[in-house]
Amino acid sequence: MKTKGACFLGKRRIEVRELELPELRDDDILVKNMACGVCGTDVHIFHGEKGSAEVKPPIVLGHEYAGIVERVGASVAGLKAGDKVTIDPNIYCGSCRLCRVGKKQLCESMAAIGVTRGGGFAEYSVVPASQAIKLAPELDIEAAVMVEPLACCIHGIDLAGIKTGDTVLVVGGGAIGLLMVQLAKLSGAAMVVLSEPVHARCKTALTLGADACINPAESTPHLELQRLTGNEGADIVIECAGNTVAARQAFDCAAKGATVLLFSVPATDSTFALPLFDMFKKELTIKGSFVNPDTHSRAVAMLNSGKIKTAPLITHRYNLEKLEEAIEMQMSTDSIKVLIKP
Repeated sequence: MKTKGACFLGKRRIEVRELELPELRDDDILVKNMACGVCGTDVHIFHGEKGSAEVKPPIVLGHEYAGIVERVGASVAGLKAGDKVTIDPNIYCGSCRLCRVGKKQLCESMAAIGVTRGGGFAEYSVVPASQAIKLAPELDIEAAVMVEPLACCIHGIDLAGIKTGDTVLVVGGGAIGLLMVQLAKLSGAAMVVLSEPVHARCKTALTLGADACINPAESTPHLELQRLTGNEGADIVIECAGNTVAARQAFDCAAKGATVLLFSVPATDSTFALPLFDMFKKELTIKGSFVNPDTHSRAVAMLNSGKIKTAPLITHRYNLEKLEEAIEMQMSTDSIKVLIKP
C-alpha cells in the first residue's frame, strides 16, 4: 500500500512523496493519521540536529500523533478497525542494561516512530499494536495529539517531586510550559507562576490555572517572584524554554533546598556555566527528564478526565505540503502548538 508523506531528506530538506508502507505484520496495525503535532524535536531534526534517537534520512517524521485504525494484523487483540488511537512513539529493546534496571527511557537501542521509522507526517502509518493506546471515542482528535507531550510532562512532574503547598515556577510558556502549569496545579502546588515574555501566552496561562505571570523582559524574575510569594524563591523550578537565559533564570529563582528540573530540549551544543556556589549554598537538586516511560496511558486518562485543557494550546493547522512552513511557525512566538492535518 502507498501513502502520501512528507519525507525528511536531510538538513532543511522536506519533500512530499508517494511512499510504500511497510508490510503489515501479524502484530502491526495500519493507522490513518488524523493529526500530528510539530514538536521541538522535529524542529531540531529539521535543522540537522539529533532527535531522541539517531535519524537516518529519508524518513517521515512526526511522533505526536493520533489516528483511526484501518486494519489490524492477524494476532492483534484489543484493537479493531475504526478505533481511535494515540501512538506511543518510543520502542525499547528490553534487553540492554538500562532497560533491565528500570531505566528503559535511557535504552541503549531505542527506536522511535516518527524518528527512526515512519511517523505521523503522512496519510497512513504502520506501527506495532503494542505502541497504540485506544482513546475514548468522544475525545477530540486534536486533543489526542497532545497525549505524547503530556506523557513526557507527567514523567517530568514525577521527577520534580512537587509537594502539597509548594511554590512552582515554570520558565517558558509554550505548549510544554502550559501543560506543566496545569499539572503543577493538579499536583498540589499552592502557587504556580509562569515566566514568559509573550503576553498572549501569559494570558492563556492565567486561564489554565497559573496564579501569576512574570515577564522576564520587563522585570527581574527572582525579585518579582519574591514580591509575589513573600519567599526567597520557588520550591520547584521547571525550565521549559531550552536556552541558557532560561537556565540562568531557573537557578536565580530557586529557593534554598529547591529542585530545578531542566525539562526542555536544548540545542545539542548548548552549554551553561553551572553556578557552583548556588549549588553549595542553596543545596539544590538538579534533574533532567527524557521522553515518557510508562506515562502514555496516564496522559490518556488525564485527557479523558477533562482535567487537562488542550484546545487553548493549539493555535495553527497546516496540511502536509506546508510542513516546512509549519516548522517555521512552531519556532515563532506567534504560535503555541502547530498541527499537521494529513
